[in-house]
Amino acid sequence: MNKLIATLIAGLFATAAFAQTPATTPTAPAAVKAEAKEAKTDAKATAKETKTAVKAEAKTAKVEADAKKDVAVAKADEKAEKADAHAKAHKTKAKAHAKAEKAEAAAAAPAPVVTK
Repeated sequence: MNKLIATLIAGLFATAAFAQTPATTPTAPAAVKAEAKEAKTDAKATAKETKTAVKAEAKTAKVEADAKKDVAVAKADEKAEKADAHAKAHKTKAKAHAKAEKAEAAAAAPAPVVTK
């Protein structure tokens, strides 16, 4: 009798253990394919977002570079104009000094004596 009870209990344990194992279904490969497809779609979307972000950054960098270039050109033009104005002022001062020296020389020279 002990052997019969032991066999029945062992059978119950075996049945319980067998019932808990997951059954393999033919839909599992389809699920795996669906997951792979979803992962692939996600990867493409991520790549597209990254590409868009990189393009946006490149455009921003280009605009910033153009702005910096414009500022540099404006500063260079300003310096050139300032240098031209300085040169013009220097030239005008030189002319004024020359006229003043000429006037001083004329005033310092004795007037010619006219005899008739």
